[in-house]
Amino acid sequence: MSVSHPLTLGAVAYDQKVVTIWDGFQQYFHSRGLDFDYVLYTNYERLVQAQILVQIDVAWNSPLAWLQADRAARSIGRRAEAICMRDSDRDLTSIIVVRSDSRIESLADLRGKNVAVGAGDSPQATLIPLNFLADNGLVPREDFAVIPFDKLLGKHGDHIGGERDAIAALLSGVAHAACILDANLLTFGREGTLPSGSTRVLAQTPTYDHCNFTILDGAPAEPVARFRELLLGMSYSDPAVRPLLDLEGLKRWLPGRTEGYGQLTAAVDRFDTIGGFVRQLAGQWR
Repeated sequence: MSVSHPLTLGAVAYDQKVVTIWDGFQQYFHSRGLDFDYVLYTNYERLVQAQILVQIDVAWNSPLAWLQADRAARSIGRRAEAICMRDSDRDLTSIIVVRSDSRIESLADLRGKNVAVGAGDSPQATLIPLNFLADNGLVPREDFAVIPFDKLLGKHGDHIGGERDAIAALLSGVAHAACILDANLLTFGREGTLPSGSTRVLAQTPTYDHCNFTILDGAPAEPVARFRELLLGMSYSDPAVRPLLDLEGLKRWLPGRTEGYGQLTAAVDRFDTIGGFVRQLAGQWR
């Protein structure tokens, strides 16, 4: 006798609020007839592994985890698809900031200097800005020193703790510049990490996209379609979901897209960030 299983989503527990978020969404989906459950992982590599090994149906992936899943899937003859994302996942930028009193006026002035970055697996605070600097003629660790703040590796920078440390290094004089997500400049100002007027933006990357819900071919079609339909139908004016959307940092869900991952793709290729993991995972599947 066959046993039906709920549509199972995997996500990474980068913060305690993650449990509140997915408990709330689970109740919302159940109230609308979707049998839904979720599993939390300590890091994105375990999440990607679980999806490739068909232990979950949908993954709430960081942009780096999306590339890991997409490449691992293709290496074993399967196909990954980004089905949904937040409005706040689209058109982000990273910035390189210096102290307001710094004599650094151009990217070329970073030659021979110390640049603080976030965790080594952070797309927004390490991989994308370092790739941006390389595109502008500055080779990381050759033309300038990189000071990484590898807080909670495996979380892909979602906790932004490494970015706070990078800013602290800038303010203390340990670093001459720091790389952070543009939106975190305001966040750090509000929370007091960054005193008003203490820094200025030296450069800004082109726009890119962030997280998405990922499925692989062979995922249960009808539950996935209903899951996506319910996400896209959520309204910020609905008091039942507004607190959950606020916790997850969005106003509405949008269809998934992948054209916004070009800069990160170039970065992982340039720095050979995920090749070993993808090959190892493909070997496990086989």
